[in-house]
Amino acid sequence: MNKWKGKSKGTIAGYKIFVWCIRNIGIRSSYVVLYFVASYYFLFLKKSNRYISYYFQKRLDYGYWKSKISIFKSYFTFGKVLIDKTAISAGLREKYTYEFDGVENLKNLLAEKKGGVLISAHIGNFEIAEHFFADIDFDCQINLVTTDQEVTVIKEYLESVAVKQSNIKFIYVKDDMSHIFEINQALSNNELICFTGDRYFEGSKYLEADLLGKSAKFPAGPFLIASRLGVPVVYVYVMKEKNLHYHLYARVAKNIKNRDSQGLLNSYVENLESMIRKYPLQWFNYFDFWDDID
Repeated sequence: MNKWKGKSKGTIAGYKIFVWCIRNIGIRSSYVVLYFVASYYFLFLKKSNRYISYYFQKRLDYGYWKSKISIFKSYFTFGKVLIDKTAISAGLREKYTYEFDGVENLKNLLAEKKGGVLISAHIGNFEIAEHFFADIDFDCQINLVTTDQEVTVIKEYLESVAVKQSNIKFIYVKDDMSHIFEINQALSNNELICFTGDRYFEGSKYLEADLLGKSAKFPAGPFLIASRLGVPVVYVYVMKEKNLHYHLYARVAKNIKNRDSQGLLNSYVENLESMIRKYPLQWFNYFDFWDDID
């Protein structure tokens, strides 16, 4: 089985090409380059195609040809999201428009002065959220809980071309569980803790829930921690719309009992599924998510 290894696809050369295109031919013109990139992925990434085809055909009930077209569009959309993230980091924030849906939920969360937990997913473009928060005077430190598995050379390169350095702090998951103390300290400072809840490492603790009609495994950590902290939980997604427009969604997790990690997961999955059905091309999990492919 092809499980997620904690590293995203992409190379430093690819990001350098994106930056060159953005700076020399513009954002929209850079999208044209993606026809070649998406075509390469579509033609040669057999395993990835197989897994994403299962998602479209078996979980979303797409027909054969609609599934094929959607595979190409998914790669193309993923490329757009990466270009947008790079462009915004490089100082082209003003080229984009945005709208907030549920921003009052975030403001109310901060008003309680308990800190709070945001749970997102590998859908849309959550990494650019901080650039939009600034425009609504959302003056709050965001702490992203993550593993130290991503390609650091790519992170370093993006930071080197960024006009404004990221305000997001990283809390790395450690075997000695010391990250729990960092999380508690951040919450005591009325800061926000952000998790992604839709990928787990094989061999780590997990919970199960039905997503799109089939049981799947989810990382236990975000839901165990969030359900025990006694702070508000909000599901947040930043989704790409047509042209250079983004839509941020914020929804409060309701009726969640203390220490009910399974209940929180079920609520999250229900919310995530609604986003997937609305934006099927923007769920970027190119591996055997449901453990259902031989």
